[in-house]
Parts: sequence; C-alpha cells; structure tokens
Amino acid sequence: MVLGIDVGGSTTKIVGFNNDECVGMLQVNAGDQVTSAFGAFGKFCAQYGIHMNDVSRIKITGVGASYLEKGMYDIPTTRVDEFIAIGIGGLKLAALDEAFIISAGTGTALVRAGQGGISHLGGSGVGGGMLLNLCERFAGVHSFAGVMETAKGGNLSAIDLRLCDISQEKIGNLPKDTTVSNFGNLSDNAKPADFVLGFINMIFESVGMMAVFATLGSDIEDIVLIGALSGTEHARVVFDNLSKIHPVRFHIPQNAIFATAVGAALSQ
Repeated sequence: MVLGIDVGGSTTKIVGFNNDECVGMLQVNAGDQVTSAFGAFGKFCAQYGIHMNDVSRIKITGVGASYLEKGMYDIPTTRVDEFIAIGIGGLKLAALDEAFIISAGTGTALVRAGQGGISHLGGSGVGGGMLLNLCERFAGVHSFAGVMETAKGGNLSAIDLRLCDISQEKIGNLPKDTTVSNFGNLSDNAKPADFVLGFINMIFESVGMMAVFATLGSDIEDIVLIGALSGTEHARVVFDNLSKIHPVRFHIPQNAIFATAVGAALSQ
C-alpha cells in the first residue's frame, strides 16, 4: 500500500492506494505540521484497519513536507513536488486528460496539466487564509464551518455593485447580475452574513477569472477546482456564472480536497 500525504499549513490530508485502488481518505487538523502528519498516519491506520507493515511507501507533499525530511518511521518516504501532485490529482479526480487546475487552499496555485507535462503558472494570495481572517474581523466567525453556515443568510445586493445597478441595457453577453465591483455597493445596513458572502464571492470570482485568463490562447477549456475551498457551495454558483460568459468548463470533482494527496500517492 502507498500513502499520499498532503501536509498543508493548517490541515493534513492522507489517502491510501493499493494497486491503484483507493483504500480511504481522511483529513486532520493540528497545531504544527509534524504533529499533523503523524497524527494523520495513525488515525488513517486505525480507521481503516491498516498495519504499519502493510504500508510499502509514503509520498509526502505540501508546504509542510520540508518538516519531514527524515521520513516517517522506517517506511521509505519520498517527497513529491506539490505542483506535480496538484496536476496529477486534479486530472485523476476530474477524469480529464488535460486541464487548468486551481488549487484553492490557504492561498491559490494555478497549474496546467496534460500531455505536454505539468507546469506551475503562478498563484495568488487570495484564498482560505484571507477568507477566514476577514470573516473573523468583520463578522466574528472563527471557523470554516461557521463561515459556510453564516453565508447562507447573506445578501450580495447589500455588498456588490452589479451590472443591473448601473445600467438598464444589456451589455454584450453579460448577465444582469454580473459583478461590476466587489464591495462597490456596500450598504450601511450590511449584516455580518452579507460581509461573509461578499468575501466568498470576491475570492471565487478572483481565482475563477485568473484561470479563465490562463485559458486564453490555449486549446484547453477545462478548469478544475481542488483544495480546501472546493467544497464551498457558493463556488459552483460563481463558476456557473463565469461559464455563461466565457468559453470554459469548470469542474469540482468529488473528494476534491484530497486531490493533492491523491496526486502524491499516484506520482512516479
């Protein structure tokens, strides 16, 4: 059995593969990367009834992988380039041969993956770290689960300036609710839930457009979202709106938060 471990800045994801068949996946939180990685290993083995001797190799990736240079236990441990893992895992879970992969975690990375190889195109500091801290500061929400629950009561019309707010005419192929300015219509009566939804919308519109721009001049029209923010319900809403304007296809595969760990496990 091969384990793929994605050691992130705040969470660690672990997956197990036996002859290319996925055995299981789980995620843990911890105060530091080493504790998180070893805790993930132990919890995974306990949850899926795996003995240490069953594990032939561990492949680690992520920003915290450098803390595990000495390996884990006496099991052969190798480090996988994070961008390679993003590309492999994104394509695998989306069942695509080539795509642009958005990995939205604490920050955001953009990778192009396909027959020509895997390359890191760039990234942005816009991501989950920004989201959580803004929501804590402006809405008093301290957890990701709390952010998602609070956003359900939000109203974007109290936050964003939309096309319908400034024009009665149709402009090009833009829907009337197209965002003209994030937080450009901030109401004095905006509620904490409005702020939270506004932050989420701003982040996904920003990373979504970053990927859309990357597709220009290429023959790739598929964009895959993975990472910690991939499970956000509002991501599908934003991406559906973007796909109505731009000739792209957005994909949010099942288990997308584990994509980088999957890519590490399946890497050569």
